[in-house]
Amino acid sequence: MSTPAPEHEIADLVDKKSLRKSVVAGSIGVLVHWFDWAVYAYLAGTLAAVFFPEESSTAGLLATFAVFAVSFLVRPLGAIIFGRLGDRLGRKQTLSIVILSMAIATLVLGVLPGYDTIGILAPILLIVTRVVQGLAAGGEFGSAAAFLGEFSPAKRRGFGVSWLEFGSLLGFLLASFVVYLLNVVFDPQQIVDWAWRIPFLITVPLGFIGLYIRRKIEDTPEFEKLQELETVSHAPVKEVFQRNFKEFIQTCGMEIFMNVTFYVVLVYLLTYQEVYIGMDAGRAALLSTLASALGLIIVPLAGIASDRFGRKPVLMTAAIAQTVLSVPLFMLMSRGDATSAFISTLGLALILAIVLGTHAVTVVELFPTRTRQTGLSIAYAVTAALFAGTAPYVLTWLLDATGNMLVPGWFLLAVGVVGIITVVSIPETRGTSLIKPQDLETATVELPDALRDR
Repeated sequence: MSTPAPEHEIADLVDKKSLRKSVVAGSIGVLVHWFDWAVYAYLAGTLAAVFFPEESSTAGLLATFAVFAVSFLVRPLGAIIFGRLGDRLGRKQTLSIVILSMAIATLVLGVLPGYDTIGILAPILLIVTRVVQGLAAGGEFGSAAAFLGEFSPAKRRGFGVSWLEFGSLLGFLLASFVVYLLNVVFDPQQIVDWAWRIPFLITVPLGFIGLYIRRKIEDTPEFEKLQELETVSHAPVKEVFQRNFKEFIQTCGMEIFMNVTFYVVLVYLLTYQEVYIGMDAGRAALLSTLASALGLIIVPLAGIASDRFGRKPVLMTAAIAQTVLSVPLFMLMSRGDATSAFISTLGLALILAIVLGTHAVTVVELFPTRTRQTGLSIAYAVTAALFAGTAPYVLTWLLDATGNMLVPGWFLLAVGVVGIITVVSIPETRGTSLIKPQDLETATVELPDALRDR
């Protein structure tokens, strides 16, 4: 394992102003994306009434989550498109296109008439907006993770990349708080009639602000160096599967661990608490807000811990905790009282936050720069489509079929086992260079020592 670059060499490559700008540029798109997706999940029952009113309550909820899953199924296509674009033309291009697509799709959803107004066209257009969001989401993680990783100093890369998930949690925090305010300010009928549009519409200006910021940034030092060396990959998708397949599989395992835990704890749990525990919608939204707030504190600390102790020890701690504690925490939650719900929700959120603070930097460091964005994007999108996007639907079906309130706990236990196996299989990546031998094989000029050590 190579040693991290000396601090003065890093400072020569990226100044502090550029670092701050890169953190904002990498995080704001993630914030916008997850705010939109969290609002959709949190308002699943309301959207079912607006777009699928002729269904029973359970069927309408399943239909809404099915649309949620469909948008995940197109993520791999978006990952291929944007991953290839990012590895061939640069991270900056994909960051800009992705956030513009998100803003437009969210605007359309915010003004979309319901079933009572335009009939069957309403759910069809709902699916279209989710498909556009899914394509954009397929490129967001890989673009932002590669961008933040390549801009961060080697000694603080875990901390730098952790801001990616800080942005996602901030999006969830804002979404759950807005949904909480909706339930406080408006009665249920007003929310169904028109107030559900408010969260989607307030996202749009943020998206265009993010676009402006991303258009003003420079590309990363690593990618610019590949351009200088003329070693940019012309077929990154093919190269990932021919030369980086092991890293791809390891990343898939890591993202199954993260993605499924993320969606169960921060997306599905609110619906579970309302529908199956019988909790008031406002209280469930407030608990979700507190879970996201806890994550905002823990995620950067987990990134710092991974910089100090290594990626593997931090990730293994979270994987073991999830395997051991998931079922007991859901047993506690099923008691139905406020104290039990508070403790169990924050316990799950703590485990998730440790994973969030460390997973992205780990997979960023696995890949060479030539194929990093493509490999990350496809692995993230495929696992999200197959496992995370379908999780709310599968859990709703399993709970209805079995009547077992602990199904989500057993589900998370299985995911924790996947996490343990994955962490055992990967090398320790703390301090490794982001420029790999694969990046230099056809180089026409010699790489400076400072970049070799990054």
